[in-house]
Order: sequence, then structure tokens, then C-alpha cells
Amino acid sequence: MPRLIPEPTVIPVPGGKVIREHVGRVNTETDSVSVAHMIAPAGWDEPYQKPSFDEITVVLAGSLVVEHEGGPTTVAAGQSIITEAGERIRYSCGEDGAEYIAICLPAFSPDTVGREDEGAAE
Repeated sequence: MPRLIPEPTVIPVPGGKVIREHVGRVNTETDSVSVAHMIAPAGWDEPYQKPSFDEITVVLAGSLVVEHEGGPTTVAAGQSIITEAGERIRYSCGEDGAEYIAICLPAFSPDTVGREDEGAAE
């Protein structure tokens, strides 16, 4: 039977980014996948991470920069990128900010994102 999700749960995070989780550990108690609508302000970035999940990112507006072992990849509105579990990556955006959908398999969790400390060596 279909399950209507009446609204996302807003997840508070530092740095001005807004996370609206539609499916995942918080809003639907789903461990296998998470789907979140993200809005990141101009100049936003986060520390490097080495997640234990695959992530599909679909950029709706603005652009994201995904830094990885091969160098930075800019993902523009209308484009997508897939990162694999165990890759060391870092997300940021430029002066236009970014709006995007993040799909994580299995679901995102603070315990499995593997964020490095702000001052960690790159």
C-alpha cells in the first residue's frame, strides 16, 4: 500500500544549509535509503568526509562543487553526480548557492558520514 509522506522533517545543521528530509532515519524511520531536499547558501561548504553510503545528488538550481581524489567536479543545475561509499569527498557551492536532492543508500546517518574535523589535513 502506498505511504503518503505529508511533509519533510527539517534537520538543523550549521552553516546556513537547510535540509528537508522526506525519507530517511528521522522522518520515516527508513534505514535503507534517505531522500532529502537541500538548500545551501552562497559560499557554503562542509568538511571532507568519507561516507559509508553511496550518494546520488541531483542539482536543481545553482551549482555544487564536489572535491574528490581526481580533483573538483562542478555539477550544474540539471546535472547529477554519484559518489561511492568510501570515497573522500567534500561539497561546496559558489556565489549562487545550490538547491539539490540528495539520495543516500543506505540512509544518511551522522554516524556513517565520516566527517573529518574542520582542521584535518587534506
